[in-house]
Amino acid sequence: MLKISIKNTNNPSILKFELENQITRGQNFEYKNIDETKNSPLAMQLFYLPFVKTVYISGNFIAIEKFSIVEWPDVQDEVAQQIEDFIKNGGEIIKAEENSTKKTPVTIYAETTPNPAVQKFVCNKLLTKTLLECKNIDDTLASPLAKELFKFSYVKEVFIDENYISVSKYEIADWNEITMELRSFIKEYIENGNIVVDESLIKKTETHTKQQEDYFDKLDVTSQQIINILEEYIKPAVQGDGGNIMFESYDDNSKRVKVILQGACSGCPSSTFTLKNGIENMLRQMLNDNEIIVEAINA
Repeated sequence: MLKISIKNTNNPSILKFELENQITRGQNFEYKNIDETKNSPLAMQLFYLPFVKTVYISGNFIAIEKFSIVEWPDVQDEVAQQIEDFIKNGGEIIKAEENSTKKTPVTIYAETTPNPAVQKFVCNKLLTKTLLECKNIDDTLASPLAKELFKFSYVKEVFIDENYISVSKYEIADWNEITMELRSFIKEYIENGNIVVDESLIKKTETHTKQQEDYFDKLDVTSQQIINILEEYIKPAVQGDGGNIMFESYDDNSKRVKVILQGACSGCPSSTFTLKNGIENMLRQMLNDNEIIVEAINA
């Protein structure tokens, strides 16, 4: 049974329509108008919708950027249904010869983070659905890319999540001197079709276990509420800075909430204080409990 999930993006004009299976073989396609859609019958059909501005096809999703004449809540279900019907009726998303031979360059750009020791390298394609933190080369079993990055003498830690890689450096190096080298290396590595993260090899550590649904279901109601607040309101901003925040524990007697900071947030001079107070104020307000205390732990 075909299932399409509708996902928001950081750009309110762009919506993602995700499928359970991969659509393209490590390639990315972008269509600005109907004249560019000769290799994609699906994109061609979508451009007959008057509000469609751009169509992106990559990995397991079709992303659509709309003109401002409509709002997504008014049309998103109709679009999802159209995509679903097209695929069920045997429509070709990307023509076979294009999907097997065309190579589209990967885009990688570097972003600074609040942590001066960490730089974030953002890719225009999904790299992993399961975050991976490598404190040293011994942690890189599931990520050949991280293993290669540790061969650079100035790389201290590597954190990979969704479409970005956060690299932590030693003080001996200056970002002005090494950013271009790292960006070029990561870009070439991914373009050559090498594995970034093999999610099947990620060890079932305690950290990984706490991200699973069965762990969530066993928690008390307050802990579940805290996790939902972190996921919905805090994590997107933290990910934007190249890091991650994860629920560790909640003690109902002391009203103490422990959270783990990862990636760029781990060891950041300002993040522990800023996040602790920001999270603390939000949890107190949303849970209506002014006794809540947040303890931020660097992973």
